[in-house]
Amino acid sequence: MLRYQSLTKNFSKKILNLDHRNYHHEQMRNFLKQLPRPCDVFISHRGIDTKRTISGLLYNHLVSLGLNPFLNSKNMKPGDRLFDKINDAVRHCKVGVAVLSPRYCESYFCLHELALMMENRKKVIPIFCDVKPSQLQVKDDGSHPVKELRRFQWAIEEAKYTVGVTFDTLGGDFSEFLTMTTDAVMKNLLEIEEEDRYKRNM
Repeated sequence: MLRYQSLTKNFSKKILNLDHRNYHHEQMRNFLKQLPRPCDVFISHRGIDTKRTISGLLYNHLVSLGLNPFLNSKNMKPGDRLFDKINDAVRHCKVGVAVLSPRYCESYFCLHELALMMENRKKVIPIFCDVKPSQLQVKDDGSHPVKELRRFQWAIEEAKYTVGVTFDTLGGDFSEFLTMTTDAVMKNLLEIEEEDRYKRNM
């Protein structure tokens, strides 16, 4: 009888230990889910032009596909340091999407994001939204040092001569735009994954 009680007690302890371990494993899984994932797609845009139209729609669509895009209005919170957050997201992203709109070149942050993507040799998909490539100009208004001005002008020229997507917000088909842009993003992500796999196997 005593032996039976001892066996029962030991078995109960094992069950409790197993439950305890399972509880901690579940806690760890939940914790890992909450850890920030590297950014898959960095969306550079001029908020005043496109935040409530194609940039926001593209962000939500990419999230629905299981990707982890970065859009400053969605991923930043009060207290975040602008350059730290943006620079980190650009450096860790795999693909960049530059939504080039009429007032894009007026924004220091937009130009900095684009230049940083180009400097880090990211795959950049330009979206010419309500603007022709020839209309994109970085003007010397005296607000930027010469070195920065040349950096921004170079980045814009690189984007202008990269195959992209053209979209007119007044008469364009938003559904078609999302399909075309998403296809371009996915193809570039797959190419990068294949290149990385090839390098790992070398």
